Amino acid sequence: MHEMSLAEGILQVVEETAHAQGVSRVRSVRLEIGQLSSVEVEALRFCFDAVVRDTLAQGAHLEIDAVPGAGWCMQCAQTVPLAALYEACPRCGSYQVQPTAGLEMRVKDMEVD
Repeated sequence: MHEMSLAEGILQVVEETAHAQGVSRVRSVRLEIGQLSSVEVEALRFCFDAVVRDTLAQGAHLEIDAVPGAGWCMQCAQTVPLAALYEACPRCGSYQVQPTAGLEMRVKDMEVD
């Protein structure tokens, strides 16, 4: 389950930022997760709750903003929506589509005390 290592990485970013800013408690963490990122959101929530125990983020609410997938179709020369990696262009049917959005996962912001 790679969501555990993702949750540990999120905690590391949260702790480093909190310490640098002199924060004593993190109330919530908001993430952006791309639709094409292969992250199981519910598994990530479970893992996040486990890794934040006994940290300054214990009990923090995890908010997730979904980022839709998109790609550049080389045949149409247009940006098109993508629901999954390696799917055909919804406009022309070509499989020459380079993903341009929806692969990201980042900490967007935090609510702190």
